Amino acid sequence: MKENFLSGKNCLITGATGGIGMAIAHRLWNLGGTIHLTGRNLEKLELLKSLWSSRVHIYRHDLGTQKSWKILLEEVSSHASNVDVLVNNSGITKDGLALRMKDQDWEDVIHLNLSVPFFLSQGVISGMLKNKWGRIINITSVIGHKGNPGQCNYAASKAGLCGMTKSLALEVASKGITVNAVAPGFIETAMTQGLLQEARNSILEHTPCKFMGTPEDVAYAVQFLVSPEAKFITGQTLHVNGGMYMGG
Repeated sequence: MKENFLSGKNCLITGATGGIGMAIAHRLWNLGGTIHLTGRNLEKLELLKSLWSSRVHIYRHDLGTQKSWKILLEEVSSHASNVDVLVNNSGITKDGLALRMKDQDWEDVIHLNLSVPFFLSQGVISGMLKNKWGRIINITSVIGHKGNPGQCNYAASKAGLCGMTKSLALEVASKGITVNAVAPGFIETAMTQGLLQEARNSILEHTPCKFMGTPEDVAYAVQFLVSPEAKFITGQTLHVNGGMYMGG
C-alpha cells in the first residue's frame, strides 16, 4: 500500500469523537489525508486538532438535529472544494422492545443512522463525479445482519444502510467511485467498557475469537477500502466481528 496515497484528498468523518471515529481519523490522517471531523463534543474535537495540528478541520454538530448535515456540508465547502472520502460513522441507539418503543425513538435512530448518511452521500457525490474518483464508507453493524432483541430501530437502520450502500454503488461505479460498508461486531469502546461482566461474558461466548475487537481493527478495514488496492471492490460489506456473524 502506497504511503500518503491520500495526500491532497479531503476526508470527512462523522462521529469523530467516539473511539471508532477517532481511530479512523488517525488512519486517514497518517495516510496524508486532510481530515474534516465532526461530532457533538467540542472539547474532544479541539483535542484532536491540537494532537495533529495540520491538515485537520473540526465542526461541532449534532447531526441528529434537522438539516444539520446541510450546514455541515456548507462549512466543509469553505475549507475544501470537494470531499474525496466520506466515512459515515455517526450513530445512536435508543433501545426498547418493539411493543413499547416510542415513536420518537424509532424516528431519531432512523434519521441519524440512515437518513443522514444518505443526505451526506448525496451532497458529496457531485464533486466525486467531477473528479472521477471517490470513496464512501458506511459504518454499519453486525446487528443489522443478525438482529438483536430490543433493537428493532437500530437493526433496521443498519440493515437499511447496507441496502443503500449496494444501490448507491451501482449508480456510481462507472465513475471511479466506490461505496462500501464496514460492519463491526463488539468493539472495545467507552460504551462496551461500561457493560456488566455478565454481558461481556455473553458477548465473548458468541464470538469465536473469544475477544472483543479494537477501534483500530475497524479503522484498518476502512483504510483498505479507501486504498488503491480496493479499487475493484464496491457494494460490499466487510465484517469485522471476530466470527460472530459469517452470513452473506
